[in-house]
Amino acid sequence: MRTIDRMVAGFRSFRAIYYEQRPERVASLVEGGQKPEILLVACSDSRVDPAILMNAEPGELFVVRNVAALVPPYAPDGHYHGTSAALEYAVRDLKVQDIIVLAHSSCGGVSALVAATKHETMPDREFIQPWMSMMAGAVGDEEPAKASQDTLRQSIRNLRSFPFVQNAADLGYLNVHGWWFDMKEGALYRLNEDDGQFVRIE
Repeated sequence: MRTIDRMVAGFRSFRAIYYEQRPERVASLVEGGQKPEILLVACSDSRVDPAILMNAEPGELFVVRNVAALVPPYAPDGHYHGTSAALEYAVRDLKVQDIIVLAHSSCGGVSALVAATKHETMPDREFIQPWMSMMAGAVGDEEPAKASQDTLRQSIRNLRSFPFVQNAADLGYLNVHGWWFDMKEGALYRLNEDDGQFVRIE
């Protein structure tokens, strides 16, 4: 069976579970709107789907995915800012209680950034290179796994540069979390912002 056909079969299974067996759940989401408690910033990597990793139900996570799970710095310049727009909507309108930035090992975007810092050949890309360049100061001549942790640290600092995020955190309405997923080991780590170290949580 082709992958696209399995996607259709997967949707059929989803519809059977949520629209036929549990219609009240769907009705509450449609009629009452979404009320997720968590915003999760994740990588676009097909191997790291946050809903699957967290075994989340529909309506539980407000997810924004981009290359390398980066949070850009606060820059209200009138340009196009998809990740920043999602942050603003989640915090100011949905009033989420937690923000998780989920980075991971074996990230292609981070690997490309590390190669660039070593002056190795980096494919010419019109959008990926500028996007990853925001983290150029966060990584050095190091292996990609450590670099992905460094980009996560910088993303958390960038996240706190958004006034509406930091204000909500200062008032105790919002918690900020940096999580790092080791794909090889199947382990989840939490960033301790006080010392910058990662502690295994699962």
